[in-house]
Amino acid sequence: MAIVGTLLLPLGMMIWAVYRGWPILLVAPIMALAAAGLAGDPVLATLTERFMPATGRFVVAFLPLFLLGAVFGKLMEASGAAMAIARAIVDRLGAEKALVAVVLSCAVLTYGGVSLFVVAFAVYPLAVALFRQADLPHRLIPAAIALGAFTFTMSALPGSPAIQNAIPMPYFGTTLFAAPGIGMLAGGLMAVGGVTYLARAARSGAAPVAPRLTRQVEQADLPSLWLSLTPIVAVFVANLVLAQGVLPRLDLSYLADPAWGNVTPTEVIGLWALICALGLATLIALALSWSRLAAPKETLGAGAQAALLPLFNTAVLVGFGAVVAGLPAFQSVSALTAQIPGGVLTSLAASASLLAGLTGSASGGMSIALDTLGPRTLELAQQQAVDPAALHRIVALATGGLDALPHNGAVVTLLGIAGLTHREAYGPVFVVAVVIPTIALLLALATAVWVGVF
Repeated sequence: MAIVGTLLLPLGMMIWAVYRGWPILLVAPIMALAAAGLAGDPVLATLTERFMPATGRFVVAFLPLFLLGAVFGKLMEASGAAMAIARAIVDRLGAEKALVAVVLSCAVLTYGGVSLFVVAFAVYPLAVALFRQADLPHRLIPAAIALGAFTFTMSALPGSPAIQNAIPMPYFGTTLFAAPGIGMLAGGLMAVGGVTYLARAARSGAAPVAPRLTRQVEQADLPSLWLSLTPIVAVFVANLVLAQGVLPRLDLSYLADPAWGNVTPTEVIGLWALICALGLATLIALALSWSRLAAPKETLGAGAQAALLPLFNTAVLVGFGAVVAGLPAFQSVSALTAQIPGGVLTSLAASASLLAGLTGSASGGMSIALDTLGPRTLELAQQQAVDPAALHRIVALATGGLDALPHNGAVVTLLGIAGLTHREAYGPVFVVAVVIPTIALLLALATAVWVGVF
């Protein structure tokens, strides 16, 4: 009964509020305090000693990634590079493969480091035109974008600069390329399964209702494909070279000094590599697009401002999760997940999935799970001879499923861009962003636990 009253009731109220259009920045702290009050915990102490510290730790840890990612994405958008890449993919595949073209456009952009919010805005106009030409239902556009931007490129594919793939690095001493085998396997299932489902849904769907766009971007207005791809390739190559070659060879012994965090090099190398790679790619994008930007300073400022809302939306969800994780009811649920057969990987996956669902955020749920379970999980993994790379990939996959429940900020934003309600378009999003990724997680767990392929 305590689980219903202190966990499910606040979560249900938060989902309801998001459905009604209330901002998550206000709803999350209110529901966190409501959960504490229902559990009999002191409300003010919960606010100042649990919610606020957890929120602040997330901001401190990941401000550089959100800031650089948003600025990079804004440059790609303002210069026309994001649109040029999407158009090139569409032109080569043709309108008859509209679904695949939209998914692939989103995948290339997000795998290259462009924010999923920027991708949604950039690809949506093309998706509308393609879906109208191919006579496909407009209600499937959010699902197609979600499949390409929120699933396999976010949590599965090795090397992805997504924040969800970056968070586990300092906890497990890994890099973005952790466990490539199970990552590729799970990512392939998500991509193929999602496209197959959407194709079947399109054949049985109602008549399209896609609106006509008031303005079309002409091909002549866009930069060349190779110029547009250069910054994206730079993110991937620079991160690989720095994480695997340059940074591990530096003398980082000073990090053992408490003045520099008393950490090991493996805890920070992955994060440093990604920060440097995004910084370099941003400089390259700025240099290549300078002549195309009407106001470079304003563009950079807009990108920096665009980082704040996603950062704080995620941070307050981390705060909500921290409050929930401290409740007795959650401790009972967590104890049950630890008893699931399969060892440390399955217990970590279950806990992380639960927190991602409660917070409506993959990065938020992952941060809470690793803050509370990370050290103990790594210790158990060493006892069970489990590769930390497998922990990295499994926790990333685990938080990339239930996170896309209706109160997820990216889902709300995506439906808003498309001008659709949850009732009209959330069903297909649920299948491609929740159901299929969860099946992929189970496949990855089976592979890692019973086959041992990482």
